[in-house]
Amino acid sequence: MVVFAGQGDPRRSLSLLWRSETPAPTRGGPGPKPRLSVDAIVAAAVALADEEGMGALSMRAVGDRLGRTAMALYTYVPGRSELLDLMYDAVHAELAARRPEPGDWRAALTVWAGETLEFYVRHPWVLQVSQARPVLGPHEYAGLDTLVALLRATGLEAGVLRRLVGTLFPFVRGAAQAVADARLAAAATGSSDAEWWAARSAALLELVPDFAERFPAVSRLEGEGPAEPYPGPDGGHEGTEAVPYPEREARETFRVGLGVLLDGIEAARARRP
Repeated sequence: MVVFAGQGDPRRSLSLLWRSETPAPTRGGPGPKPRLSVDAIVAAAVALADEEGMGALSMRAVGDRLGRTAMALYTYVPGRSELLDLMYDAVHAELAARRPEPGDWRAALTVWAGETLEFYVRHPWVLQVSQARPVLGPHEYAGLDTLVALLRATGLEAGVLRRLVGTLFPFVRGAAQAVADARLAAAATGSSDAEWWAARSAALLELVPDFAERFPAVSRLEGEGPAEPYPGPDGGHEGTEAVPYPEREARETFRVGLGVLLDGIEAARARRP
């Protein structure tokens, strides 16, 4: 499910994102109740989405978490669309707070990409929010500003930097989606990856006995051996057995792909006049 940001009233959404207005508090029933706030509502919504996914998000569900009715929330946030914008921008504060030093551009971009990958894996629902229309919030801009600053250190011209921004974010998001899907597959389908592959591999060999002849490039690649194992957090390969194989593959694909992208940036720098 793809969700597009910026579906609410533009002026109200942006004023909430940039906190240029403060809604009046709700008037509760008998007895004192904790005051609501935009931040409290957004925090509850983020926790809900992290735990149960985007499909569980509704004003009513968020209200239940806060011990309030959905109507009480509307005084602070006009609706689900505006709430989604606020959630998206709020979690991006995690990226905005970490700004790698741009001295060694390759090392800095490697750190940025790794931290951004882990950010998406922590909040997989963010991957469902399309980047076709940005939220235009302060934390989203701060994260973008970090990446642009790191790319500036490459010395490449502005036109190329714009395209690199448009390349790196989708690359990291795609890798994070693969990791997130690998984590969810077994729980969602009721079968492990080993069981899934065992059943289908046997059936495929039986039903397509000429597979190697029909797809020689794929068969040759498979026959040339596995890819390098995914390195652990310390750069080694120890301790990775606890990570399921599909996730290890997704992370290794990310590592190798990022290296090739950075090699391409280095090549572009070498071609400068």
